[in-house]
Amino acid sequence: MKAGNFSDTPEFLLLGLTGDPELQPILFELFLSMYLVTVLGNLLIILAVSSDSRLHTPMYFFLSFLSSVDIGFTSTTMPKMLVNIQAQTQSISYTGCLTQICFVLFFAGLENGILVMMAYDRFVAICHPLRYKVIMNPKLCGLLLLLSFIISLLDALLHTSMALRLTFCTDLEIPHFFCELAHILRLACSDILINNILVYLVTSLLGVIPLSGIIFSYTQIVSSVMKIPSASGKYKAFSICGSHLIIVSLFYGTGFGVYLSSAETHSSRKGAIASVMYTAVTPMLNPFIYSLRNKDMLKALRKLVPRIPSFH
Repeated sequence: MKAGNFSDTPEFLLLGLTGDPELQPILFELFLSMYLVTVLGNLLIILAVSSDSRLHTPMYFFLSFLSSVDIGFTSTTMPKMLVNIQAQTQSISYTGCLTQICFVLFFAGLENGILVMMAYDRFVAICHPLRYKVIMNPKLCGLLLLLSFIISLLDALLHTSMALRLTFCTDLEIPHFFCELAHILRLACSDILINNILVYLVTSLLGVIPLSGIIFSYTQIVSSVMKIPSASGKYKAFSICGSHLIIVSLFYGTGFGVYLSSAETHSSRKGAIASVMYTAVTPMLNPFIYSLRNKDMLKALRKLVPRIPSFH
């Protein structure tokens, strides 16, 4: 089979979630609705946090950045899928594919970092409440975000630059709705040993270590919450932490499932369906999970959209 450098490859074919033509209109309407809800919901969170001075705290500061990342994350993959369904095509240029890989890794890394920061914020707020304002000062919050930005950018550039050295054969079909690094590596004709080592090494460092930090934070949180005498105090603490844990479980569970599962999973559309969870479903659910049961956020949202109902 003829092989070519990444830059010589004319285009890849994104097979999507299904090859059934009758399901394409349903998928288009479903994912268009999800995308619009994601963008609108997260924009409302950003506007609410920026417009209400009561929400100018580290927790909502990180939440607003998480919403920005979710908009970017979803916008990297879903518009192209919607355009392909509407145009009844499966093609994506090599430049577009490389761009998707870079931005998916970048936004995934940022979301990973912000989830860790939010866990640390809750840890300090519950376990060290008297020192909360001293520890979680604006300078520290800014430095944490800057560090996460730099690490995510370097990770994305590392993997995309390594993808440039790959050569590909004639089989350029990707059983996915966007270009994911794991699938691109499986299409390569050249040696991908170094690429695979980097994938597993970086996934371990930027996945396992932060997740361990989150688990440690919550073990300390649970220990502190159990010492709270009032049932209402325990409920409030677990309610806030529970929302964060749901998102953490969705994001890390599906993310590790995609990158660390067997080759059989990646060669089928099962991996694509799993990726829908962390690229589409999780960003869409974030505004609801983090905000609809939060009285302060609801008050801020009602100032922007007066018809938002109360949730008790």
